[in-house]
Amino acid sequence: MKLKERIRDGVAILEMSGKLMGGPDAEAFDEILKTLIHEGTCNVIVNLDKVKWVNSTGLGILISGYTTLRKSGGELKLLKVSERIENIFIVSKLFTVFESYQDEDEAVQSFS
Repeated sequence: MKLKERIRDGVAILEMSGKLMGGPDAEAFDEILKTLIHEGTCNVIVNLDKVKWVNSTGLGILISGYTTLRKSGGELKLLKVSERIENIFIVSKLFTVFESYQDEDEAVQSFS
């Protein structure tokens, strides 16, 4: 998995690409979130547009990030979830946990 980070209107946007499957990915994601929180950015959008596959460990990474941000008074929302990955969220019932958007402007504005 590759991860790019940028800030827009006080919201961190993390653009993931490749496969989200745990291992070193989990540590990298966790470190980025801790750094963002330390710097005062607690609202995060994870763009999954270029993620081809998520396994159960990958779902765990997102859940862990969601929990970490909530404890810090922030939120984690998803952007551009593919139909294939959305089906995984539906089967696992995680679609009830994560807010998901197809438009970045809408996602960023949802924090205000």
